[in-house]
Amino acid sequence: MNKAALKSYAPAARLEFIQAVTDRAKALGLSAKAIEPAEVKGDVAIIAGQAFPKAVAERRAELERQIRIKGFEQLMEEVAYTWFNRFCALRFMEVHDYLNHGYRVLSNPSGSDIPEILEKATSVDLPGLDKGLVADLRLAGNKDAELYRVLLMAQCNALYAVMPMLFEKVGDATELLLPENLLQTNSPVRKLVAAIPEEDWQEIEILGWLYQFYISEKKDQVIGKVVKSEDIPAATQLFTPNWIVKYMVQNTLGRTWMMTYPYSNLKHGMEFYITPAEQTPEVQAQLDAITPKELNPEELTLLDPACGSGHILVEAYDLFKTIYLERGYRPRDIPRLILEKNLFGLDIDDRAVQLARFALLMKARGDDRRILDADNPVRLNVLAFQNSKGLDIEQITATLLKERTKSLNGGQHQLSFVPQPTRQLPLATTEKPEVTPEELYALLHVFEQAKTFGSLLRIHDKLKAALPRLEKLLEKAGRSDGMSAMYAGMLMPLVRQARMLAREYDCVVANPPYMGSKGLNPALKTYAKDNFSDSKADLFAMFMERGLELLTQQGLTGLITMQSWMFLSSYESLRAAILTRRTIISMLHLGARGFDSIGGEVVQTTTFIASSTHQNAYKGSYFRLVEGKSEAEKIANFHTNQTLRYTASATDFTKIPGSPIAYWVSKKIYNIFSESIALGDIAILKHGMSTSNNDRFLRQWHEVSVFNFSPKCQNAIEAIHSGRKWFPFCKGGSYRRWYGNFDYVVNWKDDGKEIKDETNKKYPYLNGNLGFVIGAESYYFKNAITWSSISSSFASFRWLPNGFIICNKGQTLYSTSEYSLDFLICALNSCVASYMLSILSPTIGYELGYVRQIPMPKNTIKDIKHLSQIISYARADWDSNEYSWDFTILPLLSIAYHQATLKE
Repeated sequence: MNKAALKSYAPAARLEFIQAVTDRAKALGLSAKAIEPAEVKGDVAIIAGQAFPKAVAERRAELERQIRIKGFEQLMEEVAYTWFNRFCALRFMEVHDYLNHGYRVLSNPSGSDIPEILEKATSVDLPGLDKGLVADLRLAGNKDAELYRVLLMAQCNALYAVMPMLFEKVGDATELLLPENLLQTNSPVRKLVAAIPEEDWQEIEILGWLYQFYISEKKDQVIGKVVKSEDIPAATQLFTPNWIVKYMVQNTLGRTWMMTYPYSNLKHGMEFYITPAEQTPEVQAQLDAITPKELNPEELTLLDPACGSGHILVEAYDLFKTIYLERGYRPRDIPRLILEKNLFGLDIDDRAVQLARFALLMKARGDDRRILDADNPVRLNVLAFQNSKGLDIEQITATLLKERTKSLNGGQHQLSFVPQPTRQLPLATTEKPEVTPEELYALLHVFEQAKTFGSLLRIHDKLKAALPRLEKLLEKAGRSDGMSAMYAGMLMPLVRQARMLAREYDCVVANPPYMGSKGLNPALKTYAKDNFSDSKADLFAMFMERGLELLTQQGLTGLITMQSWMFLSSYESLRAAILTRRTIISMLHLGARGFDSIGGEVVQTTTFIASSTHQNAYKGSYFRLVEGKSEAEKIANFHTNQTLRYTASATDFTKIPGSPIAYWVSKKIYNIFSESIALGDIAILKHGMSTSNNDRFLRQWHEVSVFNFSPKCQNAIEAIHSGRKWFPFCKGGSYRRWYGNFDYVVNWKDDGKEIKDETNKKYPYLNGNLGFVIGAESYYFKNAITWSSISSSFASFRWLPNGFIICNKGQTLYSTSEYSLDFLICALNSCVASYMLSILSPTIGYELGYVRQIPMPKNTIKDIKHLSQIISYARADWDSNEYSWDFTILPLLSIAYHQATLKE
């Protein structure tokens, strides 16, 4: 597949489609600035001075309503994307001859620029197509554009019966915004056909790639900011490379099958399946006890809770198909069984779900042409979340339950699982109603911001119990007329998404959204804080936690996430929960360039399989693929380099402080951690001051007068008495061991009066308690060991002489035990300590929390002789350059001076 062509075409297509539907809206009197009135006179509507059929005004009213709700630009974005999806779907179907009538809609197999359906217009047979109109337009000779529009809409309407999520019904409002001039050389349709080679349409995967590249420009616009709810899809969606999808599906669904049927031929078709490591007899006995003796394929379920364009579901379809065939099912029966019983998907993005549902139907259509039968449409379990905000609970309840109104706060029918409303709501008149007003309210309440929270939403047990009754009520109301049917149509999607969130699944597989806490909008940040305290640092971590909740008792989850949860202290509670309540089965630690086919070189990722059950001593299989410089190299290493495979268990990880997933270390290292004393137990570690205004209070030492600079004060009293303004400031710096990186000075005149006054103004709520800003003040001017909290290289520890104010970036260590600073700096600069720190923090961060966990030997020499020589050499090296304030003479001149002295 020519991804370069897709990457070039899709972003430009997005802008062109947006412009095309915007132009069409303008012709209908709709714009970001104003909505022109529509004056209806008989069968004619006058809009912006032009005459349209009356029906246009009626459909335009729906566009007006959506503009008021979403805003003009957002609506144009959505409609443009929908038409883009429709044209891509038509292109895929015509290439595969899935349109039944035998003619291409967008292209012509002869190579002509005239679409085949237009060329053969009088022979086309589509439901609802007015053949008389077609003949008239054809005979006119100059109305090809209008005729093509009629044919295109007839084709879309014909597909509505089997793909209502993607193609509109007759009279749908989006029909009004179909781009004009589709037959012109520069039209969106012609460019779609010309830009992408036909051979690239052979695989359904092309839809996912187009989707990824289509939103790439929008992603660049919103990434790095607080993301609005409607922009979350663009900011977070990332198409998953096929080999990673195969790994996750094969080691969840495939493993589930292989555990029950270890001699199944399924294994031979799973190139990324990992044969489990050999376990102890005790662990193997536990596994045998929870493994089902047989499985019914029709009862196996797999959910993608952030399904996007459906890549994972499509891959799972193939594996389910193989399972069904192995069990002897008729091939023609398999596609419908998979779509209706096995596969489930949820996402907050309507247009992504359009593609996911279409992709599954096309996959099934390749196996069974009846799958697109309009008389027996498939009921797919792939849904886009719908918000309930704005629906009138009083009117809905009065219409569906036909009950009088009374306050819910009267104490009757109270449900503890939702906040109680203060307004008047209908109250059931019977003692045991089928559905209570409170249950209707609970359904509406939980999905008020469904398009923001998505699959993170949880369904309370009481609402879960009410869902069958709610569904029965809405089905009955849907068969009636008027308002009841309308409200049933609004609420049924909420019931369906609630039922999918309320059930458990054998497999949960996803590439969840990545978004750190800084990008979360206020609603999402509050929800994360209240509901995901262990994983609130990033959306992907919340999806990890939620995915494990959605599993059956022996279920498996497969996820690809940022690797940060494996090591960072902010995820320590999440790690502890996984290691003590779940089991990591296997992992491919990818590091950077796991997504290089879509420009994800910098993203540090890992993909893993976890079980909902806990087996503390289970030996998981881990592949260290971080050194691979591309996807291809990582794949090759996985298949050929067995030295990169490790085994480790939760028992091993918990021996290391903070329980990082350090699977690659030896048993001896695990024992060192468990048997040694931590650095934090024998020393005090501090980070110091944040000035609140570096431009005002910091300078490089050569920028200030030597008469106002005091580099060697022994304590705060001496500094005050000196009357000087500038003092050495320990600010971290680049990699350098033993001594140096002394570049900055800070305004600490009169014990830092100006900085403290500025801090009090900036943080008045501290009421003078400046500890978190002016940190560790009692340790200023003391001897210490310092290091940089962030470094792209290894950590480097340096001697800090008397006289320094310490910074929050240049952290410090003070001995409080028989371990001298001399010993500690030698130990910390050793290769052993460096290796231990790389286990505790395999990133660029060397904050206090990691350094204080470095293990120190309990019984060894506590003092190091001749350390003064090491420091003096490092100091002489630093002072031999003019960037040191103790510089006196260049080394070469010093040698020449000494030689001259000797001659004399």
